[in-house]
Amino acid sequence: QVQLVESGGGLVQPGGSLRLSCAASRTLDYYAIGWFRQAPGKEREVVSCISSSKGSTSYADSVKGRFTISRDNAKNTVYLQMNSLKPEDTAVYYCAATFSYSSAYYLEVHEYEYWGQGTQVTVSS
Repeated sequence: QVQLVESGGGLVQPGGSLRLSCAASRTLDYYAIGWFRQAPGKEREVVSCISSSKGSTSYADSVKGRFTISRDNAKNTVYLQMNSLKPEDTAVYYCAATFSYSSAYYLEVHEYEYWGQGTQVTVSS
């Protein structure tokens, strides 16, 4: 079992930055991590993900060049640095984990076993 707790959300103006954190209850050495978001009335979508091995990463086209995912296994924490935020980035952001030894990352909601409770990000002037 892995418990995940997101933090770092809030209200930010367009063009601003936030850093989300996903803290785990145990080591994440063998877990691939994904950040997802869900806006009102929309399906949950992948934002970014990172493999357990080699730190391979993937980003949704809508956030490429603006968001950066990283992990600090010593702190059992994964981060999502979000820059140049836009109103369309407004959503509840979730982190998720799935057990994996490989350098693969996972893009689909159903591929993840463990989820955090989410943190609200609102981009508005």
